[in-house]
Amino acid sequence: MDGVDVPYNPRTVEEVFRDFKGRRAALIKALTIDVDEFYQQCDPEKENLCLYGLPSEQWEVNLPAEEVPPELPEPALGINFARDGMQEKDWLSLVAVHSDAWLLSVAFYFGARFGFDKADRKRLFNMINDLPTIFEAVTGLAKKQGKEKSVSNNSSTKAKSNSKMLAFESKVKKN
Repeated sequence: MDGVDVPYNPRTVEEVFRDFKGRRAALIKALTIDVDEFYQQCDPEKENLCLYGLPSEQWEVNLPAEEVPPELPEPALGINFARDGMQEKDWLSLVAVHSDAWLLSVAFYFGARFGFDKADRKRLFNMINDLPTIFEAVTGLAKKQGKEKSVSNNSSTKAKSNSKMLAFESKVKKN
């Protein structure tokens, strides 16, 4: 685990967010662009494997850390076992959801470790929450939500009643 063992300790909200974005980019890359390579590395015949996103925007599939407790929270264990028992898109979505949970746990681990106060935690959460989740990126929901927001933001809500706006949004979602 070359990248996982490298000590990296972001100490400010901005550094933790930069770490989060790098890991997030790596995981999205593994689950979208490098999906064939990722799929091959997750052989169900191997031991319990984890998908790691590194701050350097690189990803790796590897065994979990041997130390207990590990330095950082661990990603979902055994992602390779469900691979052949599910449709590929469903399996990728499942790994994406678990990756989202792991990313949040790593970010808030750093926040707890370096004593972020309530305001810093809230700021970090808001910065993270402004980005689409890995699940949204992998399933395409991020693009759909972005289009719906731009359509509803471009329409004049002053001129339309709430019922007309709801009818319009309903039509957009159907298309």
